[in-house]
Amino acid sequence: MAETRPDRSRDAAFAWIAAIATLATILVANVAPARGPAPHPVATSPAEDPGCREWTDSCRVCTRGADGVHCSTPGFACQREALRCTGR
Repeated sequence: MAETRPDRSRDAAFAWIAAIATLATILVANVAPARGPAPHPVATSPAEDPGCREWTDSCRVCTRGADGVHCSTPGFACQREALRCTGR
């Protein structure tokens, strides 16, 4: 009965190809120039948007003034909604 052996040269070739592809990826990631300036962070709420002077969540109203942010007191049975800018 003849013994079958796996083709070790083929396995070695695949191992070398995988190693070279990994090294090439690492080199390209570290050597390639960056693509322009980093994007500006997007304001996630009106309170973080410097262009929004007044915003509300239907419970309280907040305003941005020279001396900081001031918010009203929410009502007793208030049901909050998503923040939205009401004045620029």
